[in-house]
Amino acid sequence: MYKGIGITLLLGIVTLTLLLSPLQARTETGATYHDQVAVLMYHHIHDKDESSSTITSALLRSQLQMLKDKGYRFLTLDAFKSFMQGGPVPDNAVLVTFDDGYQSFYTSAYPILREFGVPAVNFVITMNLANPLGSYIPSLSEAEIREMTQAGAGIEVGCHTDALHYKLPSGKAALVGRLAAGETDEAYKQRIAGDTTACRQKLADLTTQPLDAYAYPYGIVSPLAAQLIANAGIRYAFTITPEMATRRSDPLHIPRINAGSPGISPEALHRSIQRRIKLLPGGAERTTR
Repeated sequence: MYKGIGITLLLGIVTLTLLLSPLQARTETGATYHDQVAVLMYHHIHDKDESSSTITSALLRSQLQMLKDKGYRFLTLDAFKSFMQGGPVPDNAVLVTFDDGYQSFYTSAYPILREFGVPAVNFVITMNLANPLGSYIPSLSEAEIREMTQAGAGIEVGCHTDALHYKLPSGKAALVGRLAAGETDEAYKQRIAGDTTACRQKLADLTTQPLDAYAYPYGIVSPLAAQLIANAGIRYAFTITPEMATRRSDPLHIPRINAGSPGISPEALHRSIQRRIKLLPGGAERTTR
C-alpha cells in the first residue's frame, strides 16, 4: 500500500516538474510575448546636454543591459520589415530607433550599441548633411553614416524628411500643413513628394540598404501626407503612438515606445513595454514579471 502511494507521489512530482520547467525557463529568460515588436524611440545621447529627449550614455547602457538580461531580442530594420511582411520574429523582439541624425549617435550611442551587439536605425534630417556642425545640435556627417552602415554592425538609416522638420506659424507640422493660404493642393503634393525624394537620394550613396523607411517629424501625419510619402517610395513609416507593433499594424503608421527621456529608468522601460503587450488572435503569451 505504502509502496503504491510512494510511486503515485513520485509520478506526481515528476509530472509537476515537467509542467513547471517551461514556465521556469520562460521566467528565467524573461520571455513574455511573441509575434509582436517593441519599437523603441531615442533621440539624443549626451552626458552634458539636457532636454526631455536627451539621455546619458550611462542610462542607454543600463537600459540595454536590462533588456539583454531580461531576454529581449534585438532586430535589424531589415528583420523588422520581414516580420511586417509575415516573416517570423523571436520572442521579446525589440527594434531600436533614433530620430534626427544627431552626431551624438556616432560619438556616444554607436560604441555602446556595438559593445552590446545591438542593431539600430537612425532617421536622418538630410538637409543637415551639407553642414553637419552648423545645426543647433551637431548632426551626422556623410562619412560617419557611411562608416556605420558599412561596418556590418546592423546600423541602418532612414528618412526624417529632407527639410520639413519644423512647424509652421500656424503651429502645424510642415509635413501636414500648408506653407501659406495660397499653397494649392498640387503645390503641397509636389512639396511633400519632392522632399521625400530628396531625402532618399541624399542617403542613397551612404548605404546599400533599401531607403524605404521614414519617421514622421513630431510623430504628426495626415492620411494625405502618408499617401504622398508612400508614392515617393516609402513603405514603412514610424509614429510616436506608444503601442506594440504587430503584423496587423499599418506599415505607414508603425507605433513606437519612447525610451529616450531622462526619467525612463531601465525598470520603467521594462514596465512600459510589458503594459503594452497585445493579446493577439491565437493567444499571444503574456507573463507579468
